[in-house]
Amino acid sequence: QVQLVESGGGLVQPGGSLRLSCAASGSIFSIYVMAWYRQAPGEQRELVASITNGGTTNYADSVKGRFTISRNNAKNTVYLQMSSLKPEDTAVYYCKLALLKVDYWGQGTQVTVSS
Repeated sequence: QVQLVESGGGLVQPGGSLRLSCAASGSIFSIYVMAWYRQAPGEQRELVASITNGGTTNYADSVKGRFTISRNNAKNTVYLQMSSLKPEDTAVYYCKLALLKVDYWGQGTQVTVSS
C-alpha cells in the first residue's frame, strides 16, 4: 500500500509563489511517475505537471513557464514550485503516484490565489 501526504497549500496574492510537497511512503519501487493535478469548483480534475523517475517532465500549457515540478527519489517526494500565480490557479491540488499500473492519490491541498 502507498500513502501520499501533501503540504504547502494556502492563500496567496496574485503574482505570488507557493511550493507544494508530496511525500510518498509504503511499498514503493524505484520506477514510478509522480504528478500534480488540480480541480477547481465545478470543473474536472486536470493534469498540471508530471515527472518520471528519470526526471522527464510534462506541463499543462496553462502553467508552462510559471510552475516547476521536481522530485527527490531518495525521499520519495515530489515538489511543485508555483510562481506568478493567477486567480485561475485557485483549486485543490492533488498529488498522484502511478506505480505498476495503479494510481495512488493524496488527500489534496487547497491553493487560493486572491487579493
